[in-house]
Amino acid sequence: MLRVGLTGGLASGKSTVGAMLRELGAVVFDADAIVRDLYADGGPAADAARELFGGAVLGEDGRVDRSRIAAIVFADPERRHALEERIHPLVRAERARRFAEAEASGAPVAVAEASQLLEARTVADYDRVLLVVAPAEERIRRWTDKGGEAEDAVRRMTAQLPPESARSQAHEVLVNDGTLGELRARVEEIYRRWTEPPV
Repeated sequence: MLRVGLTGGLASGKSTVGAMLRELGAVVFDADAIVRDLYADGGPAADAARELFGGAVLGEDGRVDRSRIAAIVFADPERRHALEERIHPLVRAERARRFAEAEASGAPVAVAEASQLLEARTVADYDRVLLVVAPAEERIRRWTDKGGEAEDAVRRMTAQLPPESARSQAHEVLVNDGTLGELRARVEEIYRRWTEPPV
């Protein structure tokens, strides 16, 4: 079974690509959802954040507030790395379990959709890394169409890995700069390459 990491910057279209891959027969799971589950009340990531940062990460209800964690770790790289050292092994273990489950089911391809795949330096965990890219102005338009603020999109995009660096780490780059039909055709071509034996 081919293990694929699917990633891309804000509003690049990676979730749309993931849905198309699922339609083609891949098992697709959201690695970011794994992280959310780990931060649920009483989860191991919530406990780690509480141990590392104390009451600064607790909301008014006494639970760990991920927005408070983000405010701390994005302002202090050392504290971010300390948290990542606790969280990344947990995510990696759950991702491995999901891949094993997909392989046991007979799936030809399993895909982990992960927004921080490159930043987390987990490229070696996959057989292929597919990076979805789109023009910056298009990404901002998609973000604002969903109700987001343009300034927020620019801030988030600036904090992400620069496109040149991201491209250099990916095995394949999928440019999402056309219609949905054009994107589907590109996804189908990539999936064929992954699953059909070379002639």
